Amino acid sequence: MKKQTIIVTGASSGIGKEIAKYFLEKGDNVVINSSTIGKLEETYKELGAGPNLALVAGSISDKATGERLVATAIEKFGSADVLINNAGIFETKPFLEVDEAYLDRFLTTNLKGTYFTTQAVIPQMLKQQQGVVINIGTPMVNQGFGGIPATAPIASKGAIHALTIQLAAEFGKRNIRVNTVAPGVIRTPMHGSDADKSAGQHLLNRVGDANDIAEMVYTVAKSNFITGTIFNVDGGMAAGFNLN
Repeated sequence: MKKQTIIVTGASSGIGKEIAKYFLEKGDNVVINSSTIGKLEETYKELGAGPNLALVAGSISDKATGERLVATAIEKFGSADVLINNAGIFETKPFLEVDEAYLDRFLTTNLKGTYFTTQAVIPQMLKQQQGVVINIGTPMVNQGFGGIPATAPIASKGAIHALTIQLAAEFGKRNIRVNTVAPGVIRTPMHGSDADKSAGQHLLNRVGDANDIAEMVYTVAKSNFITGTIFNVDGGMAAGFNLN
């Protein structure tokens, strides 16, 4: 399989880090990103700091970060074949306590970050006459949980799901494929030691591992006839849950 250049945002830990590792192990070039330079440099070293790995620090909420990611991919590896919009934030706060500044945090990082990072890479993909964008969403967009007050992040992720489908429609004829992978609860630093308490939210009665998401992201990236699709990799969360 042809070596490709993969851009992964939010790659200093958790799902993003595992995705970067997976593509590296499969022989691709990878550009990793995080807003925290210290953690990003640690991940860079942990992933081998090899010639097929590059890093770009910066928040995706800044449009210039996406532009630097694409420029680095082209400068170091000659192409930008796959963009994985993994960077994002998630918190809970009751709906009636959400103010404009709080909502803007999620719209800026999750939606605008995904939107403008994708906007930065599409021109290069058009030049190459091929490209793949994979967004990270959530099955919670389509299944509410009364005990999880998270309207702000879920609204931003819902917009990402909609963006995925519309981008697939607008660029499908140009051989650019756009999909979303929507994880269930995954055992990552974001969930800390509490991840396994969410086992019952999944039909499999367990939470997932970051590698479960990395495998699907890789499969979607390399499959040439998939676009405009939301893939729930969620242990059955979107289908139902266990009552006990």
